Amino acid sequence: MLDAKSVFKQHYGSAPAHIVIAPGRLELLGNHTDYNEGLVMSLAIDKYIGMAGSPRPDGRIELVSSAFSNGDQFSADNPVKNPNATWADYIKGVLVQLRQRGIRFGGFNAAIHGTIPIGAGLSSSAALEVATALMVRQLYPYAVGSTAMAGPLKRDAQGELPPLGVQEKLVLARLCQAAENQFVGVNCGILDQVSSLFGKANHVILIDCRELSVQQTPLPGDVGVVVCDSGVKHALVAGEYNDRRRQCEEAARALGVKSLRCVEPKQLAAHRSKLGDSQYRCAYHVVGENQRVIFGERALRAGDFEQFGQYLYQSHESSRDFFRNSCPELDLLVELARGHRSCLGARLTGGGFGGATINLVKVAELEDFQRTIAAQFKGRTGRRMQPMSCRIVDGGQ
Repeated sequence: MLDAKSVFKQHYGSAPAHIVIAPGRLELLGNHTDYNEGLVMSLAIDKYIGMAGSPRPDGRIELVSSAFSNGDQFSADNPVKNPNATWADYIKGVLVQLRQRGIRFGGFNAAIHGTIPIGAGLSSSAALEVATALMVRQLYPYAVGSTAMAGPLKRDAQGELPPLGVQEKLVLARLCQAAENQFVGVNCGILDQVSSLFGKANHVILIDCRELSVQQTPLPGDVGVVVCDSGVKHALVAGEYNDRRRQCEEAARALGVKSLRCVEPKQLAAHRSKLGDSQYRCAYHVVGENQRVIFGERALRAGDFEQFGQYLYQSHESSRDFFRNSCPELDLLVELARGHRSCLGARLTGGGFGGATINLVKVAELEDFQRTIAAQFKGRTGRRMQPMSCRIVDGGQ
């Protein structure tokens, strides 16, 4: 079985000193709310980015990946973009952020292998960023405080580093977000990085992006999670994501608030005339999503999964009709899911403009759901689509 360790051995001819993994995530509710200081529900899933690494003494960093033919090599002191290996920008961005925070590290070799489908909206990019931060921590142990390096780490008698605390995870999440914002050029929020670090097996992650607080609540074992990849690859760097964020920020300024988190539905309706059409559509979606997360949490804690699923359907309709980050393939997948007796709810997940849908399905009928949706999708589009059943897992380690 191919994994990061075997990729490392194949390329470098030796076993790695350390291996880390970071999971992808599924956004359950709260689409494009994170950078609006809003509320989000997410899941860490059993699709991973694995990174194997060993230190090297010459101050150079070499990267290889099983997903890309072009590797990269550069100075640890000067990570610069390479147009022939743009995938490495997510790693370099993290290295730059670590340096800016006073964290010292030398050279290393690393090999990356992932099971997260690239471009499916499951956040392979954030998982790669988190894996990078965790790998550097293993190779050149560091501890982080609120803004900068807090001091060196010591291994225990078994050679293990102390586990990351809550505040350290939050610092690393912000660091990885900054890497994507400033080095890669995607003006993303913090949802993906928090989800990859704070995942808890069989639990939903509840994130307040204004307070930057994280809670977890159980998801019962009789509810399964299925991902359906539309086959439409989204490229967020292309500008759609950044454009939607700009519209949201312009809407907030026009309404005289710091962020759309501060806006209630009645307030938005009363001041609609202050907004252009695109600004209003984006604001309507985000304000509604925050409400759906609040109501969804209540339904989840009450065990009302039928109602919870309805919030997923409503979320997708809002993405389709107002935020306009869906596509015909995603709409079709949600339509097909809604028609299956075992599906509790479905919606696009992640940035949109392609990618995948998340489906909550009764466990007893998981196989029938997957088989049926695959056959119906092929019948309507002529294209094969293999649904993925996902387990909810712990965060990166």
